Amino acid sequence: MSFFKNLFKGNKEQEVKKEVIAPLTNGELVNISQVPDEVFSSKMMGDGFAMKTNDGVIVSPVEGKIVTIFPTKHAVTIESVDGREVLIHLGVDTVGLKGEGFETFVEENQEVKVGDKLVKMDVEFIEKNAKSSMPIVVFTNLSEEESIKLVEGNVNAGELGKIEIVK
Repeated sequence: MSFFKNLFKGNKEQEVKKEVIAPLTNGELVNISQVPDEVFSSKMMGDGFAMKTNDGVIVSPVEGKIVTIFPTKHAVTIESVDGREVLIHLGVDTVGLKGEGFETFVEENQEVKVGDKLVKMDVEFIEKNAKSSMPIVVFTNLSEEESIKLVEGNVNAGELGKIEIVK
């Protein structure tokens, strides 16, 4: 299953939409502007979205390869088969937890498919010890013409129609 599903509309002027798979097993999608960290909310690192997770299980939104797992386990980067660079940052001010509250299930250079379990967060621990437990997904290499279109609200892993990259 490919990470992006190309949908073309119109005749001469085509608007290209690429649907993105929801990367959490159970929770809520939130506009990136709601993240309590200016680096993310102002899109300094790129456009994306945030989530409120109920169970802390984060799955791969893309088919690709794990590029980086931060030593503190608070972030994972993936390069999708379509060449997208996807940063999944788990919470805000979580680097100071030094890996506590995170369990990883993948390794660097590992190939992943959509829905593969990446990380389990101890949401309760993180909420008590960091600024936010909100997972954040940022596409760090979108073109200037591309942006994220998001339908906020409840979502389940693998659900389509809630997140799109639009051009």
